Amino acid sequence: MAPAPERKTLREILAAEIAKDRSILGARIGQRTVDLHTPIETPADSSEIKAIRASDPEGLAMIRHSTAHVMADAVQRLFPGTKVTFGPATDAGFYYDFDSPKGAFNEEDLAKIEAAMKDIVAKKKPFVREVISRKEAEQLFEKLGETYKREHIDRLPQDAEISLYRHGSLPGSAAGHREAEWLDLCEGPHVPDTGFIGAVKLTSVAGAYWRGDERNPMLQRIYGTSFATEKDLAAHLKLLEEAKERDHRKLGKELELFMFHEYAPAMPFLLPKGAFVYNQLVAFMRDLYVDYGYEEVHTPQVFDKRLFETSGHLPNYRENMYLPTTAEYLDQAKMALSVGVAHEHDEEYKEKDAERDRAVVDHLSEMERLGLKPMNCPSHCLIFGHRRRSYRELPWRVADFGRLHRYERGGVVHGLARVRSFCQDDAHIFCSPDQMEGEIKSFIRLLYEVYAAFRFERIDIKLATRPDKRIGSDEQWDIAEKALAKALDDAKLPYEIAEGEGAFYGPKLEFHIHDALKRSWQLGTLQVDYAMPARFELEFVGADGAAHRPVMLHRAILGSLERFLSVLIEHVGGAFPTWLAPEQVTIVTVSEKQNAYAEELVALMTSRGLRARADTSPDKLGAKIRSARLARVPYIAVAGDKEVQNRQVAPRSRDQNKDLGPMDVDAFIELVEREAKAPRLPKRGADA
Repeated sequence: MAPAPERKTLREILAAEIAKDRSILGARIGQRTVDLHTPIETPADSSEIKAIRASDPEGLAMIRHSTAHVMADAVQRLFPGTKVTFGPATDAGFYYDFDSPKGAFNEEDLAKIEAAMKDIVAKKKPFVREVISRKEAEQLFEKLGETYKREHIDRLPQDAEISLYRHGSLPGSAAGHREAEWLDLCEGPHVPDTGFIGAVKLTSVAGAYWRGDERNPMLQRIYGTSFATEKDLAAHLKLLEEAKERDHRKLGKELELFMFHEYAPAMPFLLPKGAFVYNQLVAFMRDLYVDYGYEEVHTPQVFDKRLFETSGHLPNYRENMYLPTTAEYLDQAKMALSVGVAHEHDEEYKEKDAERDRAVVDHLSEMERLGLKPMNCPSHCLIFGHRRRSYRELPWRVADFGRLHRYERGGVVHGLARVRSFCQDDAHIFCSPDQMEGEIKSFIRLLYEVYAAFRFERIDIKLATRPDKRIGSDEQWDIAEKALAKALDDAKLPYEIAEGEGAFYGPKLEFHIHDALKRSWQLGTLQVDYAMPARFELEFVGADGAAHRPVMLHRAILGSLERFLSVLIEHVGGAFPTWLAPEQVTIVTVSEKQNAYAEELVALMTSRGLRARADTSPDKLGAKIRSARLARVPYIAVAGDKEVQNRQVAPRSRDQNKDLGPMDVDAFIELVEREAKAPRLPKRGADA
């Protein structure tokens, strides 16, 4: 019998490196992040171990996860009887959910918790990992009264390794919450000791249901953030303050872009300025679609539910669909009507009443069959399959800006970022397997052209590969994953492998942009789908005369236009680039004597396709300029007596933040015209 592979902790394996560099927190081995506490099988090739430091993204995540434990420690010390649930790291910091007998935490509580956390950090308490049996874990958390952790243990696979992390204790010490230690059921990873948490700030508190289910108890979620240094924390807090000023809900109201009303919950009203930007986004994408060989269709908003049964969405997505009525309601309605029901007053019913009741039942039955579409892909399959297709028609790229409706729960809707009525820059590509790689490359080029126009400079890419539960053959998955990877490699684009995170029907690419505040947003996606063409029995006639099944690529670049608009508003702080701005030029007059000249300039600019307005109000010049600045207008052009006499304007550039000096009207118009055109890369065909 072969001996068991040697297992050592990273602390032992990297001892020499750690002695020289105390900032090492752990290591990346393949796709796995491991802390210094965790035993691993020593890799045959030491180059597989990539050290992680506090300055690395993985190191920051480790610091934040550890800070969540410190926060839970502080909360339970300050508020005895509080039960803990989960406390993960996030892109912006961390949070932990608590079931507290005191109820909601307030600002005063957060200040006390933060102070206690800083005390724990200052003591540099070591984190210690310990593996225990399932029975020991059950007994431990029952003794501690941690019912949520006890429930979680029952959900773990029977062969799962169960580990604890303590801070401020020694291995093998008695279990429990004592002054010297705090423990939690946790997989890690964690920093060596609490001293690696350089700076902490608790930011807010909110309610959250246990496991996100409104039928479960309401918990208190405390949010916070942490960094390796106070300098990094200060920079982050500055960005948070700027984010408040850029909040799209705040700017949407100030700039009169959109509104909401209780009569249409979570369904936005786009006001004239917002509708203009929205329509410009659609027009921009439509213009690009011409170059990239897309055809646009319009599909119904209401479908028989059989469509979504065929596509597979209904059984898996029903709770997020808008259905006019339900089968249960229909049954109750039928029982309340006289049709088919015998009772003592049957003879009093007239035929017309019976006909009326039958009509009501027919109406309800029809309604029960119908639903608002939450996505476009099933209807595009209907179009593809409505007639016989030839391989000469492939690839077929079909775009759709149709309105979609999804029921989002009240707790997750958020301004334009999460709404119930929206539109996507949605498109699907039907192609043969050998065309897939070329279509992926074309999509990537289109996506980068779009993102360049909005000045998104950093784009992170994830390639999500096959999950354990999937459909389709291994050969299909091999072809699809290789095609996605090769397209990225050929474009020399770095990417991360998201192992096992693909959809059940195929792998996908995710494109995450970083905005001006360094926040990451997933916008674009491309998904390879073998399942839906099979469900709809789609076929094309190949060059060999035989029937073949197409591959379906689901793709979006902006994603939900409403959500993209929220991201864009915050990215530019409401200062849309000239080509997107609802108002490109505001002409302000010094006095009423220049009003006629200002109106003449507006007419001239409008005839040249520009969007200009004259402020001829009786306000003082300074007030007019301030008003235009608050509206984020790209150019403010002052018109006084001198400008009228010389047929000039005195413009100020918002983006350059300076006065441009007196300019002839034609020269100024040409300047604005250059910026009024949407940015474009050199034109190339879809197959280039």
